Amino acid sequence: MDHFPYTLTGPIGTTATLGLVVLQVDETIEQDFHRLFSGPDVALYVSRIPSGDNLTPDTIAQMAIDLPQAASLLPPAAAFDVIGYACTSGTTLIGADKVSDLVTVHAKTKAVTNPLSASIAAFKALNVKSIAIVSPYIATVATPIQAAFEDAGFDVPATVSFGEEVEANVARIDPASIHAAALAIGKTDGVDAVFLSCTNLRTLNIIDDLEQRLGCPVVSSNQALAWHMAQLASAQLAQDAPGALCKTCAHSQ
Repeated sequence: MDHFPYTLTGPIGTTATLGLVVLQVDETIEQDFHRLFSGPDVALYVSRIPSGDNLTPDTIAQMAIDLPQAASLLPPAAAFDVIGYACTSGTTLIGADKVSDLVTVHAKTKAVTNPLSASIAAFKALNVKSIAIVSPYIATVATPIQAAFEDAGFDVPATVSFGEEVEANVARIDPASIHAAALAIGKTDGVDAVFLSCTNLRTLNIIDDLEQRLGCPVVSSNQALAWHMAQLASAQLAQDAPGALCKTCAHSQ
């Protein structure tokens, strides 16, 4: 068989190449990222990590063991600008620095981020001092997230949780329920912004309306992670990306 001649070209991501390590049970963040990075100049590659049907401290501890292998399944020839570990509570319990170390055991990238670090950076960019948190999880998972924001220098006067442990249910919490919880807690005296915690919550379609009703920024895990990865990679989010964060800070460094 004769070999037909060919030439090699550059990467698919002419502006940026992004990697994402997603929980096996997460049904939401990939859909959100395809919407938030809609341009053809950004390449997005996704790997999955075993995570268990329920999100608990024990299943999160196991993810710390499995994370290097999950990151290694991203395309090894891709020159990643940023790799994101897509779990807010996982990062909180494992630790952001350790997450970065675990991701880079087998994956080459210029930067690593996660929803917790991204959200902290987002609130600082928005000059927020006090936040209210909406979480889907049980107290042993939700409470450390509040403590992490307090350790980062934010006041957290109010937190509300749905008390859910089963990830399949988290992915199916009606956005109307999330909207109602955010609207109630966002009216707490002294609150500058609301954080919708968890990459598996369906939040993108309610952010703009919540901001209009509350008169303050509303930031979700997926929105913040996409924004931070765009910042680190000097990439552009979709023009219809929701929220004050994406509209006013998408190109700030």
